[in-house]
Amino acid sequence: MIKPLSVLNQSINRNVIVELKFGRGYRGVLDGFDPHMNLVLKNAQELANDEVINRYSLAIVRGDNVIYISP
Repeated sequence: MIKPLSVLNQSINRNVIVELKFGRGYRGVLDGFDPHMNLVLKNAQELANDEVINRYSLAIVRGDNVIYISP
């Protein structure tokens, strides 16, 4: 069985899509994470309804807002 944190660990320095509550999300390079699924993304794009609304060189996403992370 593959554990979720193992999948995240394999996704370090790769592009991921993070879906958040309330129709928001981020796309960017996963730079790090912790056991609470708090994420650090580089070159991130903030998405609302699949449209880019902001760009950040570094973004920190709080884990309890995350619905899913797609490597």
